[in-house]
Amino acid sequence: MTTLRIPAFTLPAPLARLAARLPQRPPTFALTTALNLALGRILPRENLEPLSGRHLRIKVRDAGLTLDFTLDARGFRPLSGRGTPDLTLTANVRDYLALALREEDADTLFFGRRLLTEGDTDLGLLVKNTLDAVDWDALQKEYAPASVLRRLNPLTRRRAESRLTTPV
Repeated sequence: MTTLRIPAFTLPAPLARLAARLPQRPPTFALTTALNLALGRILPRENLEPLSGRHLRIKVRDAGLTLDFTLDARGFRPLSGRGTPDLTLTANVRDYLALALREEDADTLFFGRRLLTEGDTDLGLLVKNTLDAVDWDALQKEYAPASVLRRLNPLTRRRAESRLTTPV
């Protein structure tokens, strides 16, 4: 089986300037929704308890995004972005993708100065260790397109399967 590697890229600077002017709430909502889907399944809530009530920020440098959020009793939720975050992680889109796809680990990105952490170093280590502990192979199997299709109801599954097999 051949593994696809993400090519080196950086989004164009005009895109970052434009995105930085747009509301950050929609992409923050998408991030917190994804995190909440993972919470309790692949992200053990008890391990993340030190994040409760803390202001977290993810900056996507080349996309012009600044995503502010927190964890509370109900899960992850967006924050307004006012105030100083307790922890900020900064990287480019390509580096976040490489981290998520396990092409590179957080240490490699950090020591290569491609992933920057600012703020509470204990929180940074907690996030890094939590990402390292995730069973990505199990996650990929559970959320692979074929697995998701099998869990859909029969009518939706037939429609989705026909779309996947219909020539374009």
